[in-house]
Amino acid sequence: MNRRFALKAVSAAVALSGAWSLPAFAQETIKVGVLHSLSGTMAISETVLKDTVLMAIDEINAKGGVLGKKLEPVVVDPASNWPLFAEKARQLISKDKVVATFGCWTSVSRKSVLPVFEELNSLLFYPVQYEGEELSKNVFYTGAAPNQQAIPAVEYLMSKDGGSAKRWVLLGTDYVYPRTTNKILRAFLKSKGVAEADIMEEYTPFGHSDYQSIIAKIKKFSSEGKKTAVVSTINGDSNVPFYKELGNQGLKATDVPVVAFSVGEEELRGVDTKPLQGHLAAWNYFQSIKNPTNDAFIKKWSDYAKAKGLAGHKDKALTNDPMEATYIGIMMWKQAVEKAKSTDTDKVIAAMAGQTFTAPSGITSKMDEKNHHLHKSVFIGEVKADGQFNVVWKTPGPVKAQPWSPFIAENKGKKDEPVKK
Repeated sequence: MNRRFALKAVSAAVALSGAWSLPAFAQETIKVGVLHSLSGTMAISETVLKDTVLMAIDEINAKGGVLGKKLEPVVVDPASNWPLFAEKARQLISKDKVVATFGCWTSVSRKSVLPVFEELNSLLFYPVQYEGEELSKNVFYTGAAPNQQAIPAVEYLMSKDGGSAKRWVLLGTDYVYPRTTNKILRAFLKSKGVAEADIMEEYTPFGHSDYQSIIAKIKKFSSEGKKTAVVSTINGDSNVPFYKELGNQGLKATDVPVVAFSVGEEELRGVDTKPLQGHLAAWNYFQSIKNPTNDAFIKKWSDYAKAKGLAGHKDKALTNDPMEATYIGIMMWKQAVEKAKSTDTDKVIAAMAGQTFTAPSGITSKMDEKNHHLHKSVFIGEVKADGQFNVVWKTPGPVKAQPWSPFIAENKGKKDEPVKK
């Protein structure tokens, strides 16, 4: 009797308070997933993207959230373990009930989770440059396709302004992004009349740290008469020993310029950049770009890093291209949810078409109406002594992505839009 009386009293109190049940309370937030490596070889690049998502969520929540509800991040660490990415993605969607996920860096991690997002019909926002050759209804690609980074970078190095390179070293980490990008670049170089003997291709495993013999090999290759350039698709913490060895062996940009596609301000943080002056990176954003939107973005990140006591960022808060692509992705997702008046996957996909956002680069980024890729401007920057980049070349305006490269013969006739499932 006492137990029954107590339950009735609790029920009455809950009814009077208007808070009928815990499930109703749980519906007061919208959960989003954050799927980035916070440990292992890729943590050097991905940890800051996790923090960028959390910063954007704080900003959105401070302005009232989305559809009148606060966003609740669910952060997981796949630990640079590619099969674990798929397991964590399934957990986020099925158990944690997130409505969208922001994450992945390497293409092998994206390939790992892709079947999960398609099977469970959930959304992934992927913020890093990649090799193309993929289109999914369930993915929005806010990083660059090859024609928005790799091809323009090589064209620049072939030009008079870029040093008129005639020989090429394609150096990458051994996985799908470097190998596919280099397949595209080989075909592109051959279309420009570059002979097979003038292309050297080398790969190292994730986490590789001894670049002494490879850089000696590059020096020998470059001494054989023609101007040589290195295209680097090395990913993760291997970039630190690579650039240190470049400095150790005195391979200067004036002799053999290196253009990197996965090295930005964050990866150069732990490197003495004085010997690396003049080497290049190709991105769609650099921290050094001067405009009011970027000034505001840098200040926002600096204030957030100090407030949260982020390791390494309290005194030297750096921004980079994948951070910008992450920020654009979550802000566009917010706009699409508000346009759709729903977090339903298919309604948000429809509302994402044609979304625009003024990016920190100063460019109005647009999500293509069909191919789930952003229209992006391309910048090439030279490493400065302070680890920042001086922009030496840029496209006249935003470039539309080509997910299916025209330099791969089997792509002929492929449609530039995702298959609806």
